[in-house]
Amino acid sequence: MDFNGKTAIITGAGRGIGAALAREFTARGARVAVADLDAAAASTVALEIDGLACTCDVTDEREIQALVARVEAEFGPVDIFFSNAGIFRGEPDHAASATDSTWQACWQLHVMAHVYATRAVLPAMIARGDGYLAQMASAAGVLNQIGDAAYSSTKHAAVGLSEALTITHGHQGVKVSVVCPQYVATPMLGYDDPAQAEELPNVLSPEVVAQRVTDAMEAETFMILPHPDVAGYMEFKASHYEKWLSGMRKLRAKIVSQLGEHQAQ
Repeated sequence: MDFNGKTAIITGAGRGIGAALAREFTARGARVAVADLDAAAASTVALEIDGLACTCDVTDEREIQALVARVEAEFGPVDIFFSNAGIFRGEPDHAASATDSTWQACWQLHVMAHVYATRAVLPAMIARGDGYLAQMASAAGVLNQIGDAAYSSTKHAAVGLSEALTITHGHQGVKVSVVCPQYVATPMLGYDDPAQAEELPNVLSPEVVAQRVTDAMEAETFMILPHPDVAGYMEFKASHYEKWLSGMRKLRAKIVSQLGEHQAQ
């Protein structure tokens, strides 16, 4: 896929990976709608890239429908919808201890927001025989995240949705990617300065992730792994499941011994 001249919507684009994607898409010639719940953050990024700032709560289907209608009125048909917004809250105790509100928030952001975006743009993409849906999942969606079952479970669901989309609509010209990064130096993980990634093993800056994601989208890659090691972990999990589970238990025990029980939740 060639980004030049394409119209793209990116949610959660006011900061972190979303903002880096907005800059990268623009650098490659796309017109970008910067959507975020934080209106000021969206405006800042949109001003920087000469894009369109949009305030949107992606857990509300009506707001996503309004977002798409506005972008279509300003830029024309939506070629790319990158559903990026997400949260990470952890859990206070055992693996089912997060509150119902936390589980529901993860479900709404990590699954239903993708569903709402798909409903808003897929019919027109099918009619044109062209379009691109991208969903931000996580390495937790193909592996697991110690200390956050709600996050891991809903990211698994996001991967399943992406698979269903490409299986069902790939022959209709609709391209689909699911992005599964590991650790990225973003505010969601407590990094105030993306440059911190340079000093931390296996932590990438949002800019590096955006470049790798955009390169992979140009190649129309379905499973995008900004951290290449994840492919090996996936293969080991699939071929040695019991050993993988045992290793994850040992890793959790190591985290508990070093940081304490609550830091592993």
